[in-house]
Amino acid sequence: MGFDQDAAYMKMALLEARKGLGKTAPNPCVGAVVVKRGRVVGKGWHRRAGTPHAEIHALNAAGTAAARATLYVTLEPCNHHGRTPPCSEAIIAAGIARVVFALADPNPVAGGGAERLAQAGIEVRGGVLAEESRRLNRPFLKRVTSGLPWVLLKAAVSLDGRIATAAGHSKWITGEQARRLAHRLRAQSDAILVGSGTVLADDPALTTRLPGGRGRDPLRVVLDGRLRTPPTARIINRDSPAATWIFCAREAEQERIEALRRAGARVLPVERGEQGLDLRQVLLELGQAGIGSLLVEGGGRVHGSFLGQGLADEAAFFVAPLLVGGDGLPAVGPLGHERIDQAPRLREVVSRRLGSDILIRGLL
Repeated sequence: MGFDQDAAYMKMALLEARKGLGKTAPNPCVGAVVVKRGRVVGKGWHRRAGTPHAEIHALNAAGTAAARATLYVTLEPCNHHGRTPPCSEAIIAAGIARVVFALADPNPVAGGGAERLAQAGIEVRGGVLAEESRRLNRPFLKRVTSGLPWVLLKAAVSLDGRIATAAGHSKWITGEQARRLAHRLRAQSDAILVGSGTVLADDPALTTRLPGGRGRDPLRVVLDGRLRTPPTARIINRDSPAATWIFCAREAEQERIEALRRAGARVLPVERGEQGLDLRQVLLELGQAGIGSLLVEGGGRVHGSFLGQGLADEAAFFVAPLLVGGDGLPAVGPLGHERIDQAPRLREVVSRRLGSDILIRGLL
């Protein structure tokens, strides 16, 4: 079977995998397709951690047609007993003749599936559309290899880089199309983070609001060194299955900690760094909890802290055609650079028109 044909079927598997965005943490997004004599006989995708993997769904859909067929899967099949049995053994039992996968599993616990399949006499080929699978699973890959979640900075900004007026008014800088896409980013993220200044200024709920009630709410996270967040804040009291975590300094008043905990928030004291709370410690706590993707919605000081500490992986700025003026609040706080070539510059940049607004997104 030629590379082009393998790539075509792997693209189908990647489309299946994308259905799991925002749903599978701490597991990766994986899709699988079973092909026999040039016909797709089964497809599947991983829906949620602790449930059957994509390969199992695809094999079940194929049934007896899986015998002597080719399985395409976007990640090397697992080879360990976790919350589910090893996919490698299910593939062998189904009689699959050939397995083509995109990306080797970097998890030392789950990896080794390709070797096991080869030992069973199955033809195995890896690396087909590996980069596409890697892009899809950047959060999973970063958390598995570093313990830290993937950090995406998001902001709605004016042409002159402001997120609010001097009085703090920001509704609405961007139009409906941009706001709808911003909520899709929330639905695709495991957690969403803001600073206490945003909580005090806007009293946000940080829930996902998509047409028809689609999209789950991510974990809500607040950086609040002095615990200025009131126990009555919507981020704590808004009816949502998502929890609220508040990170504060270790010297925060115990009375405030207890009040927020009684209101339903989880309060986690961390050390202070040079630019506020130790963000690396915050990210490690989130990573240990299985958070793979973190959407940082600001404000400007929070964005500046993540950039200044080199902890942001990606940025998505929705730029609106209006001018707020120099007295408005900046999208990014001071970074201390004296030269332009010291400033963070996006790469692999993509842009998208959303009504009268433009989304600019890229890696840092």
